[in-house]
Amino acid sequence: MSTEQNREERTVKIRSRLQSGNRQFMEESDAEIRIRTAEEGQNPFAIVVCCSDSRVIPEQIFSCGIGDLFVIRVAGNVLDRHQLGSIEYAAGHLGCRKILVLGHTGCGAVGAALSGGGDGFIKYITDDIREAIGEEKDPVRASCLNVEHAVRRLKQEFAAHPEVGEAQISGALYDIRSGEVRWL
Repeated sequence: MSTEQNREERTVKIRSRLQSGNRQFMEESDAEIRIRTAEEGQNPFAIVVCCSDSRVIPEQIFSCGIGDLFVIRVAGNVLDRHQLGSIEYAAGHLGCRKILVLGHTGCGAVGAALSGGGDGFIKYITDDIREAIGEEKDPVRASCLNVEHAVRRLKQEFAAHPEVGEAQISGALYDIRSGEVRWL
């Protein structure tokens, strides 16, 4: 079998798995909530800025459902204008008054920053994390410092924005092994 055929076969399998998962979601999720939020809009009670790591799923970690959380995911839970704009939207237009920056143990982005950074677009992420962690070498402590850096930045960026500035901003670290969230 050629490389192209292998690639196409993998693509078909992945698409099938996603479609099957969507059917299961449609059968098991609350249709009434989906319809209500589709017709009346979303009303999340918190904004969660977290890593894109597939093991960090805020809706599951906090036992929340459709419309409960406004989740912004980016590797290393770093902040740029896109994330700041999303937070501004959720706080200003949706009325969210809680912003949580959620880091996690075993973060690949923090690990990459600790080992010297990365190439390509990843360097934007690791440079930001390296600024946040300074000379720290312990991965868990570095993850905490990265979260604390993001919390300080959010407070600074939104100090003059009353629609966001009134929101409570805090940080936490999720342990991917135990499932526990430790507030910082």
